[in-house]
Amino acid sequence: MLLEKKNIIVVGGTSGIGKSAVKAFINEGAFLTVVGRNSKKLSDAKALFGDNGITIEGDASNQETINIAIKQAVGKFGDVHGLYHVAGGSGRNKGDGPIHKVTDKGWDYTKSINLDSTFYSNRAIINQFINQGRGGAILNMSSVLSFSPSSKFFSTHAYACTKAAIIGFTKSIASDYIKNNIRCNAIAPGTVHTPSWEGRVQAAKDPVQAKKDFIARQPMGRLGTPEEIAS
Repeated sequence: MLLEKKNIIVVGGTSGIGKSAVKAFINEGAFLTVVGRNSKKLSDAKALFGDNGITIEGDASNQETINIAIKQAVGKFGDVHGLYHVAGGSGRNKGDGPIHKVTDKGWDYTKSINLDSTFYSNRAIINQFINQGRGGAILNMSSVLSFSPSSKFFSTHAYACTKAAIIGFTKSIASDYIKNNIRCNAIAPGTVHTPSWEGRVQAAKDPVQAKKDFIARQPMGRLGTPEEIAS
């Protein structure tokens, strides 16, 4: 197994891309600490790995959440080997949109769930890796919108800004901490068939047409799957 007895923290591992990654990590023999906000979804995640993982309920944009996760992960499984930061999302319902319409609330919310959460988890885990003295791996979640706009479907400029910032941030820390044997990468998926995507489609004025439009603009003629991202 590729990840046998590796201790991995997944921030945002209870649905969609994150949950699929949890399944893949378990199949490869990893120990897991899964962070999420929904207690029911955390219980479902716990059922996947039993004694080979623990769950932490908390908001990733609160820096104490990752501190608690690292402490419990080390206490249960020893040194941490990797962090996968998936947590984040759209601020459309909070006021994100085209920049001339973005509200202060929309900006603050979107920045908090995407950028603040990533910053806090990366800072904490890098400190942990340095203290351990053995290196480690970080994977952050960005988006194709960070470099390829789609104004017809995704005119959410606060979201695009935060996801682009994650790429710049990841490159910067990758350059700095390679000397500590810490590898830092970002993944920037296109549209993936997840529960959040389904919710976005159902919220459209014409869900059937919205679904067709989403699929039509995909280079492969279909949406990506969480399992493809997990691979």
